[in-house]
Amino acid sequence: MSHLSFRPFYRRHLPHIQPPGATLFITFRLANSLPRAAIGELMAERQRVEKNLEQIADPAERARQAYLEERRLFGKWDEALDTSQQGPRWLADHRIAELVAESLHYRDGRVYTLHAFCIMPNHVHLVCTPLEKSDGTYHSLTAILHFLKRYTAREANRILGRGGAFWQAESYDHVVRDEREFRRIIAYVLNNPVKAGLVSTWEEWPWNYLKG
Repeated sequence: MSHLSFRPFYRRHLPHIQPPGATLFITFRLANSLPRAAIGELMAERQRVEKNLEQIADPAERARQAYLEERRLFGKWDEALDTSQQGPRWLADHRIAELVAESLHYRDGRVYTLHAFCIMPNHVHLVCTPLEKSDGTYHSLTAILHFLKRYTAREANRILGRGGAFWQAESYDHVVRDEREFRRIIAYVLNNPVKAGLVSTWEEWPWNYLKG
C-alpha cells in the first residue's frame, strides 16, 4: 500500500484523488525539464520513505509522517526544477508565459475558481477550486489539465516554430486540507521566484498572480 501521493514520475493515466469542492495545488512542468538521474534519485528516495512508513504501527502517526514526507519530497522535486541546468525553459519567453497566464485566467469562473499561480521558466504552480457543473458533478482535474495543456502546447509550439511534446505528461496535485494549509501553499507558490533567486520579492515577478 502506498502512503505517498507524490511521485516524481508516473503514468499519465494515474487516477487523481479529487473530493467534490476541494481546492487543489497543482504543479506541471515542461517536457524533459528534469534529467533522468534526478528523477531516479527522487524515486529511490520515495521508495525508502515508503518502507520506513510501513514500520510505523500507529495509523495516525503514520499519516502525520506521510504528510510531512510528502511536503519534503515535493520540495526537493521543486528545487530540482528551480536549479536544473538541463531541459527547455520556454516559459522564460514572455510570449509563452503570457499565453499560459491568459489561459489560466480564461478558465477562472468557467471550470474553476482561480486563487493563485506562478509561472516559472520550466514549470507552473496553480491553486484552484474546480467548479460544479450543471449535472451536479465537478470539473475534473484530469479534464482541466488536458484542455489547458493541449491548447497552450499547440499555441506555444506555433509561436516557437517547433513541434513535439511541450508539457510533461504527468503532474503533481495535492488536496488542500484547511485554511492554514491554503495560506501556506499560497505563500510557497508566490515565493518560488524569490527562493530560486530570480527576484527579491514576490511582487516583482511578472508571472505571479494572487486573487485580491
